[in-house]
Amino acid sequence: MAKAFASAGDMEEKKVSFTEVGEGLYAFTAEGDPNTGVIIGDESVMIVEAQATPRLARKVIECVRSVTDKPISHLVMTHYHAVRVLGASAYGAPEIIMSDVARAMVAERGQEDWDSEFERFPRLFVGHEEIPGLTWPTTTFSDGMSVYLGKRRVDIMHLGRAHTAGDAVIWVPDQEVMFTGDIVEYHSACYCGDGHFGDWEDTLAAIASFEPRSIAPGRGNALVGEEKVAEAIANTADFVASTYKPAAKVVARGGTLKEAWDAVRAECDPKFSDYAIYEHCLPFNVARAYDEAQGIDTPRVWTAARDKEMWAALQE
Repeated sequence: MAKAFASAGDMEEKKVSFTEVGEGLYAFTAEGDPNTGVIIGDESVMIVEAQATPRLARKVIECVRSVTDKPISHLVMTHYHAVRVLGASAYGAPEIIMSDVARAMVAERGQEDWDSEFERFPRLFVGHEEIPGLTWPTTTFSDGMSVYLGKRRVDIMHLGRAHTAGDAVIWVPDQEVMFTGDIVEYHSACYCGDGHFGDWEDTLAAIASFEPRSIAPGRGNALVGEEKVAEAIANTADFVASTYKPAAKVVARGGTLKEAWDAVRAECDPKFSDYAIYEHCLPFNVARAYDEAQGIDTPRVWTAARDKEMWAALQE
């Protein structure tokens, strides 16, 4: 019998931190679990990432209420993944913003992703009975848009493909702080199962060109200060390259998915094996790298059945 996914046995609740990354800007982090951003304006609050369930979203709301009683008016999703979006109903009825590509991905593969992630991460979906259904945006954008929370301007942009095809970043210019979603991680493995390895480095360079003072990454601790920001961007680029290049070499010589798995482990284990969710991400990362190296530009849809088939092939 194939062993379970690494994340299936991870049932220990994580310690929450709520870190100020700029004036009126906060990162809700939880030891490698999905992060949420908080942007407090003159009149209202914008939340970046909803969390996986209303239960987890209420933990975010509790932290928000510790610093402000302003209403939550906007909810921005950096991409479509279930662990990011399915807690949306806990926030009331805010304006929900996604890129138009992210919305299309909800339509194309949102239910399959939900079913897949539900089996991969049972702890994150405790209380899933409260989820009313897929989360749909009320507003979408193509390249970018600006939202004004009173006088505070928030820029929401698509800078390129990386973690998914529809990734958004959120830039607060008055503090020079960026919320990057899973394009940037800190001491947490990048999940590349729906990613675009060939574009990721350029998208990271586009983020770096803003010269952020601080970044709230997708997972891992808040990055306060330019030194931490540069470290995390460089480390994320190294993780992505170290995953793709060994797999691409295996594909070039006609090797198997299992051979790509072994090659990527040999490159990545010494550098990243102690990162949060590393063992969980690795099989999906290798499968996507193997596909992309074969010229498959659009990531194949992950389903609960495909998860199991891929995992079984890697255990042989």
